[in-house]
Amino acid sequence: MNAVKRCDGISRRDFLRVGGLAALGLGLGDFFHLQRAFAGKNTLTAKAKSCILIWLDGGPSHLETFDPKPDAPQEVRGPLKTIPTNVTGVRISECLEQTAAIMDKIAIIRSMTSPLGEHSLGTQYLMTGYKPTPALEYPTFGATVAYVRSQNSQNISGDALSALPPNIAVPNFTGQVSGNGYLPSATRQFSVGGDAKRSDFKVRDLDFYQGIDIDRLSRRRQFVNALNEFSSAKDAGAKSVSDPELERAYNLITSPEAKAAFTLSEEPQEVRQRYGTGGVNGIGLSCLLARRLVERDVPFVTVNHAGWDTHQDIFKLKERYPTDRNAHLPSLDRALSALIQDLTDRRMLDETLVVVMGEFGRTPKINSQGGRDHWPNVFSVMLAGGGVQGGQIIGSSDSLGEFPKERPVTPSDLSATIYTLLGIDPSLELHTSDGRPVRVAPDGAKVVLELFA
Repeated sequence: MNAVKRCDGISRRDFLRVGGLAALGLGLGDFFHLQRAFAGKNTLTAKAKSCILIWLDGGPSHLETFDPKPDAPQEVRGPLKTIPTNVTGVRISECLEQTAAIMDKIAIIRSMTSPLGEHSLGTQYLMTGYKPTPALEYPTFGATVAYVRSQNSQNISGDALSALPPNIAVPNFTGQVSGNGYLPSATRQFSVGGDAKRSDFKVRDLDFYQGIDIDRLSRRRQFVNALNEFSSAKDAGAKSVSDPELERAYNLITSPEAKAAFTLSEEPQEVRQRYGTGGVNGIGLSCLLARRLVERDVPFVTVNHAGWDTHQDIFKLKERYPTDRNAHLPSLDRALSALIQDLTDRRMLDETLVVVMGEFGRTPKINSQGGRDHWPNVFSVMLAGGGVQGGQIIGSSDSLGEFPKERPVTPSDLSATIYTLLGIDPSLELHTSDGRPVRVAPDGAKVVLELFA
């Protein structure tokens, strides 16, 4: 099993190294100095080819998921119990039983912190790494990855060898951000739609409507391209009238290989049951579809799981009625553990980064309605695969889960870390439509080095 690190990033192996340094007259401060020096010598090797972001829309409670407080007063610890994981000393929510069994593959940051406790602002900060400003709308991770990865391909509506869009949302994207920010609209996420709660979940609009066939769609595409060429010839400064949505639809509908990626009926019933075919908002089949997409080299997939805005009766995260297996936490547990194990079995986990997060956490004290309100001061983010060192907790919150106690990590730091894991330099400069250079991650953002295997 992987060595478990403390919140300061020091493992038992590190302490042995420090002991060796002591023989040379060097102390712990010298160890950190050397560690930082080597960190700048290209020791961070990007392994992730793709990313699956499981977005818990509404703000998941850290106290009911990855940072429970079993020794806190009842009004803080809440109605749920905790369970041990397969990593000694690490406990998580009782509802995450299957996830607890694979904790050695998972890293949890328990000291995330942000000043933004409003849904839209918090979402923008967590999904871009930048605090929102009226002066500029920043692109989300998916759009940035799609754009950067497309620079050496033929176009940005998909890989040169594939009709699949490089940035896909399942079944849809959160309504709090547009997605592409200042980048071209073709980098915006493609939402597959459909009802993921249904056992026969199908992606919408992959077949022709009555009265529309390939010839008619081709003529429309040719017409739009002709208008684009005419506009460019008439005025070099004219805005392009090309339709990236039409182009993506055409590529998908006319490609049997692309359509096959969305055909969940190809999966054995046993696999579908393992992920979960029910559940709130169908997170099980959404995660299964995400695995099928990254298996076909889609760089970024967002699984949007709504309903975590628990101002009332937080116990409903566990069950809405007795013996309920499809509430938020059991559904998340089943889908997340199945996804990580499935990626492991297919030897894809090392190349697939899995991130689980929402826009903020919830208040330490249960409110008068039995729920928890918005709380950005401290919350948790979970990562696995893609070069992440599992079996560790990074940072900590205080005894009430109210503020960071050790190793605070900002959304900007997280963005720099995610981009680095995906092989994108956080200092890379992209450009707005008017030529303004903008870093991929904010200046001053620090990569969380402890995460790297």
